[in-house]
Order: sequence, then C-alpha cells, then structure tokens
Amino acid sequence: MSDASVVLKNLSIGYRTKKGIRVVASDVSASLQRGCLTCLLGENGVGKSTLLRTLSAFQPKLSGDILLEGRRLEDYSEHELARLIGIVLTEKPDVQQMTVMELVEMGRTPYTGFWGRLSDADRKACSDAIRLIGIDHLKDRLVQTLSDGERQKVMIAKALAQETPIIYLDEPTAFLDYPSKVEMLLLMRRISREARKTIFLSTHDLELALQVADTVWLMSRTDGLKIGTPHELAAQGVLRQFIERGGDVTFDAETLSVRVLWRA
Repeated sequence: MSDASVVLKNLSIGYRTKKGIRVVASDVSASLQRGCLTCLLGENGVGKSTLLRTLSAFQPKLSGDILLEGRRLEDYSEHELARLIGIVLTEKPDVQQMTVMELVEMGRTPYTGFWGRLSDADRKACSDAIRLIGIDHLKDRLVQTLSDGERQKVMIAKALAQETPIIYLDEPTAFLDYPSKVEMLLLMRRISREARKTIFLSTHDLELALQVADTVWLMSRTDGLKIGTPHELAAQGVLRQFIERGGDVTFDAETLSVRVLWRA
C-alpha cells in the first residue's frame, strides 16, 4: 500500500504575464510521503515558490493533476483544505494590535465554527505549538514588535496549531540565525516522524537540508526536477553538477559537504 499523501501526475505549473503564460515546470510526476521531511532546493527564480503556491491552491495549475489523499485538489472545499494543509509562505502577516498567542489561535479557525470560540482542546493545541517552537516567552507580545525571525517562528507555530496532516513551508529558515535554522529543521524532521505528517519545505540552506532531509526535490532550469535521498542524488552526480556550476565551490559526495575554493 502506498504511503504517499500528495501525488503529482504530469503537473505543469506557471503563471500569466502580459506576454502570455510562462511555464515554470512541466510534466512533473512525483509524490510526497507521510512521515517524511522533503526539502525543495533550487536556484533563485527557478519556480520553488510557484510550485508551493500551486500545491497550496493559491494559484491554478496549468495542467495535470494534484491528488491529496487520493482525491483531486480542486475537489476539496476551502474548509476541507484548511483541515488538510497547513501553509507558511514568505509573506509577512499584515496584522496590527494582535498578540502572538492570538495569531497562533487563528490556526484553529477550521475547527472553531462560526463564532470562533476556542475549546480547551483548541487552547492546548496552540500552547503546545508555541512550546514546540520555543516562543513561549513571546506569547503576549504584539506581532508588529517582533523581529523577522521571531515572526517566522510564530507563523510556523500557527501552522502546527492547525494540526493538519500536510504542512508546506516556503523558506521557513530565511530570517533565522544558524543555530535556530538547525533547530527548526530538526524539529520539522522530528514532527514528520512522530506525528506521521507530510512536511514539504523550500530552503536555500542547502548543506543543512542535505544533512536532515529524508528526500530532496532539486529544481533546475536545465534538468527539470530531480528527486531522491541526499546520498542518491550525490551518487548520481546531480548535486555536484548543481553546486559546482559556479566554479568557486567543490562538493564532497560522501560527506554531503560544500567547500569554498579560496584563492589569495
């Protein structure tokens, strides 16, 4: 029995411009597995955010199919999707005079009904998410007073409070210091395993992603989408080709490490 929760079949993604439709990637067939952390890598502008937004139903696909739990994405209602997918995108939350706890509590909206009243279970889910992310000391702060890194952690806590089986994150470590980046990716890996969640995130922290990801999706303008474990992609030479294309770095396929070629 397949353990795939998200399946892409001949998917083409892109967006409309003044000159017509720009295709970002085409004929993508792949799957995301329950209990796995999958990291999406690729150079700037290759289409990582477009892919995440398409999988999240924030923008339409061009063709093909996206199946969630065996059912087409477009067949779900917004309310059903809110219980299925938690999303953290790069946009900053445009909120004023709202505390961290109040923003995290918005993650419970799919469960609270018309009046938005929180049950004890809702409050516990929010408190647990805040504690997991390590921002308990921020819960009474106003969101607009937070740093970019603190705000990013709040949005991840909100997604965890939503308690969905699938979580998509676009550059979740972008504004974090290095120890926090490590902590966050290890937390995502642990949550994927312990809660059997499907976690799919994009990142530019390549070397760190290679150390913690179960599976890597590498998007390239020339080679399309390559999928495998970090060691599989290293053995195939895919990672070396991607990392060493500038000529100033070298990639060690055995240790999955990158070294800068310094010249005096």
